[in-house]
Formats: sequence, structure tokens, C-alpha cells
Amino acid sequence: MYRKILVIKLRHIGDVLLATPVFKTLKENFPSSHITALVNKGTEAVLENNPHIDEILTYDRDIKKLPPFKRYKEELKFLRKIRNLGFDTTIELTGGDRSALISFFSGAKKRFGIKAKGFLGKKFLYTKTFSFDGAKHIVLQNLEILEKMGLKIKKPKIILHVSEEEKNWAEKLILPSGRKLNEKIVHIHSTSRWSFKCWKDEYMAKVIKWLLNNGCRVILTSSKEDRELEKIKAILSYIDPKWVCHLSVNSGHFKENSVTSQIYPLINLAGKITLRQLIAISSISDMYFGIDTAPMHIAAALGKPVVALFGPSGAFHWGPWDNEVCENPYSKRKGIQKFGKNIVIQRDWKCIPCGQAGCEGSKISKCLFDIKPEEVIAILSSILIFDKESEIKN
Repeated sequence: MYRKILVIKLRHIGDVLLATPVFKTLKENFPSSHITALVNKGTEAVLENNPHIDEILTYDRDIKKLPPFKRYKEELKFLRKIRNLGFDTTIELTGGDRSALISFFSGAKKRFGIKAKGFLGKKFLYTKTFSFDGAKHIVLQNLEILEKMGLKIKKPKIILHVSEEEKNWAEKLILPSGRKLNEKIVHIHSTSRWSFKCWKDEYMAKVIKWLLNNGCRVILTSSKEDRELEKIKAILSYIDPKWVCHLSVNSGHFKENSVTSQIYPLINLAGKITLRQLIAISSISDMYFGIDTAPMHIAAALGKPVVALFGPSGAFHWGPWDNEVCENPYSKRKGIQKFGKNIVIQRDWKCIPCGQAGCEGSKISKCLFDIKPEEVIAILSSILIFDKESEIKN
């Protein structure tokens, strides 16, 4: 009997969010079981208030930066904590060496994992390992493991909870005077820790100006990393500063913010908000446009139409998920594809998807740079219906 289950997913924000159908499936099969998620610190926000998760544990990756003896001490302390929680089952969805060790030292009698490369003898740390179909979307790959465990799989659904308090906070921040008639709110996230996923600054600026000229309210977000903030600065250098508002946001989750009563068509929140605050912003937006990154998955999980630029990654693997469709996601390996309300723009080149960090190690993806703003604008205009143009000309 599965009484106390530990699910391990030590990956990035998007990976953790796309694993939420696993928790839903486990709760449907074992409604009385206690289900715990173990994720990297900094990713847990996408699991908050998930009705299928009883407990969230985090692993602090900064432990790796400690001196050898102190690191060893902290690692043992963490493993002891996991073991003392008394799990009878572990399901490891990461495939990494650390996850395998955590699974083994948990003391669980049933330890399920992914067949993956690693240190000699790694496979013996599990009681059962499974392979999966690498051509499937990651959502389906995760569920394939549960299916091979003998569990019944219902309709896959990515779960992301947003409270009314969070939505109200975002409304007051972005729309202090209320929403104008037919006004569209477009959330744009154009940066990533991986520069090879990013588009040209001037191309992004051209699309933003087109949105502004058609009366949209544009919200820009990014992480607090200096490299990402510099990219946002470069994009904004192509846009008249008088249309841009650099809002100051409280570090607390949903405290009142001092916002200006003046209406700005472009609001820059880059590096200024928490992950939960970004989720709240996404929840009141009408659509997402940007690159292949965690906010793309967040918007899709909230049911927002997504237009995403893909370079070396495979949409069949990482494309934005639509909870309403679920079947046959991104049937092609490359090119422009639609899945439900989501559209992936990608070149149909022989080398795609290469999965490389840019062409020939350059950190620049030529396939991304080949996508022109006019092509993107044509697709966006098919989703956003404008009654009249704004007077903004830039």
C-alpha cells in the first residue's frame, strides 16, 4: 500500500510545473495517501496551494557551494531529515545522481526511478526503474512512469492555483484606473538564463511597439539576473521612454503598492517581482508572448493563449500545454505548430531540434534570429482582435 509517497523533481521552475499532473494522478489513485513533493529551492512557488500535494520540501542547491566538510555535513543533515519522515514510496522523476541517492537513503521500501546514466551501480538504488518514450511531451513522459507502475491515468492537467487576493493585487498594480474598453493585456517575457533561447532585441522591440500602437497594455518581466536586466534595458532603448512606467513593487507577496494614477501602455516589472507575483500578473493577462521559458508554461497552465518563439528546443517535448486539449500535442518535430490555443513559432530546418546551446557553441541560435517581426505580428494579429488603433506612434 502506498501510504506516504515522496515525489522527487529536482529541476527548474517549468519542469516542476509540468510535473503537477503526476500529483493529480497519485491523489486520484491513492486519495488517502500523504503525498510530498521534493523540489529545488526557488521552484516551490508553482506548487503552492496545490490540492493534490500535502507537503512541499525543498533542496537548497547552494549547499554545493560550501567547503567540502561543511557541504558533506549539510548533505547528511538533509538526508537524515528525509529518512526521519518515514516515506514508504519514492518516485524519482529527475534522473539525476543526487535524486537517486535521496531516494535510496529515504529508507522507502518501494523506490521507483528513471533509467538514466550515472555512477556505477546507480540502478541498484531503486527497486524498479522504467524507461519512457523520449519523443513524447514531458507531461506525458512523467505520466508514463506512473502508468508503468500500474496506475490509472485520467485526463492530464497542469495545476496552478491563483488566489483572489493575488488576482486583485495584480489588477490594482496593472490597472489602477480599471480596464479600458477592449483593452488587451499582453504579458511578455523575453529573457532566459540561457541566451540561446533569446530573440533579437530590436525584433522584440518592434513587436512591442506594434502592440502599443494597437492599444494593448504590455507587461515586461524578467528575473533579477544582471544579464537579463541588461537585455530588457536594450529592448527598451528602442522604445520612447514616455510610454514606459518602471513600477516599484513591494518585496512582500501582495502588499499594497504605490502606483501612479497615470496610465502607461508599457509597464516594466523586470527583476522586481516574486514568482508568485509573476503568476498573479499572468492570471490577469489576456495572452503571453515570448520565448520558451517558465513564464510560458505558467501562462499556458492558467489557460492563456500563448505565442512562443522556439529555437533549438523541441516543441513536441517542451511546448506550452493546453489542459483543454491534452491529446496529440505538437505532432511534428519542428516548424510552426498549434496545440489548442497555443502557437509555437519555429523554423522547419533540418538541424532543428538540435538541443544545442546556440550554433557551434556561439550561444546564438540562427534559427531564432531568422524569425522576423512581421511573421510574428501576423500571427499575433490573428489572436488579438483590435477595434481601433491607439494614437501611440513610436
